[in-house]
Amino acid sequence: MLPNRLSPGDEIRVIAPSTSMAVIKGKQVELATERLNQLGFTVTFGKHVEDHDEFFTTSIEQRIEDLHDAFRDPNVKGILTALGGYHANQLLNYIDYDLIQSNPKVFCGYSDITALSAAIYQKTGLIIYSGPFFSTFGVKYGIDYMLQSFLEAVTNDAPYDVNPSPDWSDDKWYLDQEERTFIKQENYLVIHEGEAEGKLIGGNLSTLHLLQGTEYMPSLKDCILFIEEDSEAHIHSFDRVLQSLLQQPDAASLRGILIGRFQKESNVTEAALKRVIATKRELKNIPVIANVNFGHVQPIATIPMGANAVISCSGAATTIILNA
Repeated sequence: MLPNRLSPGDEIRVIAPSTSMAVIKGKQVELATERLNQLGFTVTFGKHVEDHDEFFTTSIEQRIEDLHDAFRDPNVKGILTALGGYHANQLLNYIDYDLIQSNPKVFCGYSDITALSAAIYQKTGLIIYSGPFFSTFGVKYGIDYMLQSFLEAVTNDAPYDVNPSPDWSDDKWYLDQEERTFIKQENYLVIHEGEAEGKLIGGNLSTLHLLQGTEYMPSLKDCILFIEEDSEAHIHSFDRVLQSLLQQPDAASLRGILIGRFQKESNVTEAALKRVIATKRELKNIPVIANVNFGHVQPIATIPMGANAVISCSGAATTIILNA
């Protein structure tokens, strides 16, 4: 089920189903709102986005209220999550999935929001976007790639490519917007060559792992898996969580894997990543592309969970075409 495309003048509602928006600096909230206004959208905020407790989130009831209000309000055409965190999976048993299925809308976020994205897709069939938070629109520099991909995903009907960005950065931009280092990028990292077509399923690997064995875990049958991790991950945790996912009964028919670029603090080197993939006999005959532009390293592309993708990689050349 594809949500209606966003158009100029549409209202985008910001909600905080994981960490409270209170942790975002006021200037970044202002810049993010201004950016979305410049794209032609009107920004509104959930009633409880800035409420918080000692865990810098708020009650399940308040977060569910904002989520349901956003899907229920006919004036709201798209929903952006404020940022990620740790607590989104607390909501899964309390979501009115029938309400969402009856009011399909663009819903976007990544990291901890993967719990919501995967559950909503599994329960309703609604294509959900793994892409920028509302806070991401508050990045001052190096944002053009992200903006273009977001607009291609949520405003156009045509298929779009996920090409390597000209450069990337892993700075803590939210601490200092002026002192940033950008690293040139020409190609993605091809670990296994090949071609594949399939349905996109994935998001943050550790968060997806939380759903295994529950009614909220999407099937991996005939899919192209896209996965990423944050700075808390390391090569050992990545190895075992990926292995756990590959042991899912329907993972035997995986058609390809896209891996987002790791943050520097994870110390996951390209050599270590290649070694881990080499130990996975399940992946021997399918294409695997790493250092792809999604996840916690900027800039990020917008990836539609549940949509069709075609990937091809040979040598250093890669093609990733998304159709949502």
